[in-house]
Amino acid sequence: MNPQEGLCELMNNHRMKTATRHAGVWTKSLLTGGLAGLAMAAQAEEAQNPVPTTLSSTVLSGYVDTSAILNFGSGNRTVGRSFDGDAKQDGFNFNAVKLQLERPLTDGDWSAGYRVGLVFGPDANVVGSTSTGLANANSDVAVKNAHVTLRAPVGSGLEWKMGVWDTPMGYEVFEAGNNAHYSRSFGFYLEPMIHTGVLATYRFSDVLSVSAGVSDPGDIMVSANTINARGGDNSTFTYLGSFTLTAPEGAGFMKGATLTGCVIDHGVTGGPDVVQYYVGATMPTPIETVSLGLAYDYRGNSKSGAVDSRYANAVSGYLLWRVTEKLKLAGRVEYATGTDGTWYAARPGADNELLGITGTLDYSLWANVISRFEVRWDRDLSGTGVFNDGTDENSVSLALNVIYNF
Repeated sequence: MNPQEGLCELMNNHRMKTATRHAGVWTKSLLTGGLAGLAMAAQAEEAQNPVPTTLSSTVLSGYVDTSAILNFGSGNRTVGRSFDGDAKQDGFNFNAVKLQLERPLTDGDWSAGYRVGLVFGPDANVVGSTSTGLANANSDVAVKNAHVTLRAPVGSGLEWKMGVWDTPMGYEVFEAGNNAHYSRSFGFYLEPMIHTGVLATYRFSDVLSVSAGVSDPGDIMVSANTINARGGDNSTFTYLGSFTLTAPEGAGFMKGATLTGCVIDHGVTGGPDVVQYYVGATMPTPIETVSLGLAYDYRGNSKSGAVDSRYANAVSGYLLWRVTEKLKLAGRVEYATGTDGTWYAARPGADNELLGITGTLDYSLWANVISRFEVRWDRDLSGTGVFNDGTDENSVSLALNVIYNF
């Protein structure tokens, strides 16, 4: 097995946030055969006024995500969880359905495409990507992606995304099936998920690519995912930049290893900007079935070049072992700190401090299905006692996650 395959299984898109989609044979047949055939029949009837269509180049994909979680102890309070919080503990859950239509870029110099991704279900409310002025975000519907993609023949090719696109920041992604674990990390909890704006990406070589973008403003601590947000003036925007280094063929067993960095300055009207820094790496090992990962997130408030009193950071280490063709084992160890209120209300004078250890057994029984068990232990290191009934310093949960990709 190539070490890069283990690397891709660990993250699947680290870190350009371009998650792998799985279009089934029936889907492609529907689009290229059934609907295209209807278009041809219509043209036959209206021979004088043919209607051109690009539907045959559009790919439909998505997934259905379900889970069941058992939380040990009295009560079900959790902290630092993004999509498996209190409401999903101790029961069965329908998490989300995602439908995505996409026309990928082709090899042409002036290629154009698009992506539209819609999420339905409880997880859509956590994304919370409502439009400006819409008060109720609990509609069970969210826009995850909606952008036009363009390529211009500048050097090796300059690519643009305009609309709503995934953030380039972070090690884990919204789509649970593209992560090694069902539950997301403390670092993911600190990051934005989407931006509304323009993102330019240029690949200097197979080793180096860079991205830079500007988007509508958003206080990540309040409403970073609001679509078409406005800052109240013409100078409040969010600015971001990122890079990815990929080890070349001559790097031996390290071939395919990646190092990614990202900086985001979130414009906030009437307050200090929220600034975020991220660096992450994935790497093969001399054991070709084992790969490793490391991620660090920092979030703070900047004002006049100084760092405000609010901050949060998280560091995570990852291990993925492909035991057999069907069996994978994954582990994650993470440590996070932050000012009081980042994840929970601490005892007087104490910051938030968390330790998390997660293990996952993933076994492929059915085609196109992810079926895995996860055990997670979180510990409150501040001594406050915030888990379960609000007095425990430890939280232990066991989760079953079943996802069908189409």
